[in-house]
Amino acid sequence: MSDRRQFLKTAGLGAAALAAAPVLSAAAATPKKDNSLVSKYIVNKADALPITGTFLDEISHDIPHQNWGEAEWDKDFAAMKAIGIDTVIDIRCGYRKFITYPSKYLLGKGAYMPSVDLIDMFCRLAQKHGMKFWLGLYDSGKYWDTGDMSYEVESNKYVIDEIWENYGSKYDSFGGWYISGEISRATKGAIESFRTMGRQCKEISGGLPTFISPWIDGKKAVAAASGNLSKAEGVSVAQHEKEWNEIFDGIHEYVDACAFQDGHIDYDELDAFFTVNKKLADRYGMKCWTNAETFDRDMPIKFLPIKFDKLRMKLEAAKRAGYDKAITFEFSHFLSPNSAYLQAGHLYDRYKEYFNIK
Repeated sequence: MSDRRQFLKTAGLGAAALAAAPVLSAAAATPKKDNSLVSKYIVNKADALPITGTFLDEISHDIPHQNWGEAEWDKDFAAMKAIGIDTVIDIRCGYRKFITYPSKYLLGKGAYMPSVDLIDMFCRLAQKHGMKFWLGLYDSGKYWDTGDMSYEVESNKYVIDEIWENYGSKYDSFGGWYISGEISRATKGAIESFRTMGRQCKEISGGLPTFISPWIDGKKAVAAASGNLSKAEGVSVAQHEKEWNEIFDGIHEYVDACAFQDGHIDYDELDAFFTVNKKLADRYGMKCWTNAETFDRDMPIKFLPIKFDKLRMKLEAAKRAGYDKAITFEFSHFLSPNSAYLQAGHLYDRYKEYFNIK
């Protein structure tokens, strides 16, 4: 019994000592970052086209939602602004039954009511942070089901009118349109669909610019749901040039810029394809942008933030080719210090370091 009393007495003294000890705050317990430690680069810094635009992926298809409210989005717009982003693009205002704004037309077709009007929020935040907002058109999903893009025209006839009336005519931040159908090759209905939707966007908005973001049918152009990372053969540079010459010839009156996705070809193919893309854009008086993907297509886990050197190589190739602008898919998940992915914040730090951004 005396042993037990001695144990309790000793334990009590220990507990009292602990209670009296100062409690370290989380900030005090975390080692301070040594700002004198910087990476020693062995390549030329800032020798690349900087990213000045990003998609906003609020109708996600194959990456998880971060479930942000306006406070989180406001913080992220500030992080975008800090590295020079001046353009934000809603990737699509709706996909199948999920929509970003209370569209009377799409709700009448069975779409689900959103809890927040995201288009209004994005327009306001863009205005607050001195950015331009571009609206991505509605994606019915029928193109993905049938391979025929002409299905997208019917719904967007109404969506374009609604968007302009509710947001475009009210916000100075509304800067243009993204025609969201993603193609890679000569696709059924693509030329006429791009022309039709582009014409309506420009006519209703007094000529605001439009752009598309297709993908190159390279070796890494495999379905996201596939377990494969590549296929045996991709399109040749010559065939890519032939097909896109025909497409640009048919759409250049109503499509002002083209931002090819850069992740479907290998890094040693960048210069060849980028040179052709710029030559075609110049031929038809279009702006040549790059969609610099900030997620990694080379890993079996789909999708995580890209290795910095891969992003650097792609942006350097865009500069060599004389591209006009770099946008990304997509800042908030893969490049943001606010992302749910820890690696994205590190990529943000490496990006700032490379471009000498304080």
